[in-house]
Amino acid sequence: QSSRAPAISVSAESCIPAGLRLGPVPGTFKLGKYLSDRKEPGPKKKVFSYAVPPVFQVRMVRGELVDEAGSSALEWIGLIRAARNSQEQTLEAVADLPGGQIFYRALRDVQPGEELTVWYSNPLAQWFDIPVTATPTHDEKGEERYICWYCWRTFKYPNSLKAHVHFHCALSHGRPFLHHDH
Repeated sequence: QSSRAPAISVSAESCIPAGLRLGPVPGTFKLGKYLSDRKEPGPKKKVFSYAVPPVFQVRMVRGELVDEAGSSALEWIGLIRAARNSQEQTLEAVADLPGGQIFYRALRDVQPGEELTVWYSNPLAQWFDIPVTATPTHDEKGEERYICWYCWRTFKYPNSLKAHVHFHCALSHGRPFLHHDH
């Protein structure tokens, strides 16, 4: 998530149990900085190969999530895509204490073939001043949309709006997110 490289899909090869923690996440944490409303077509990669095969898969070995080469999560955790909404989210970013190391935790059992996607837990979002909620409106076709209350830019997904407000909106000037009812 640290560059504008095409999205890479990381998926489970075997069941990942709910509550499993991955990490810590190395480097500067900027989850969502390059999140887009559309899922950009990009390479799908299997964890066991460092070329670019069709799917990037991970599996459980002795209670640890590894790629097929046996590499630990530290080698590939940064390739997990930011979730655009809670329906596609399988992992949440958590920290044991404010400012501490960040880990990803499985929200539920993740089934084989399912893509791993991550978004902030509410406490971590608040720590980073990422909006926790986004209220949808409906466009002329009746489809849900999320509107930035600073610049009026429209988004298809709530997390795209939250990332925009935190990382990109020139009009928010670091102010906390305004809710629809303010």
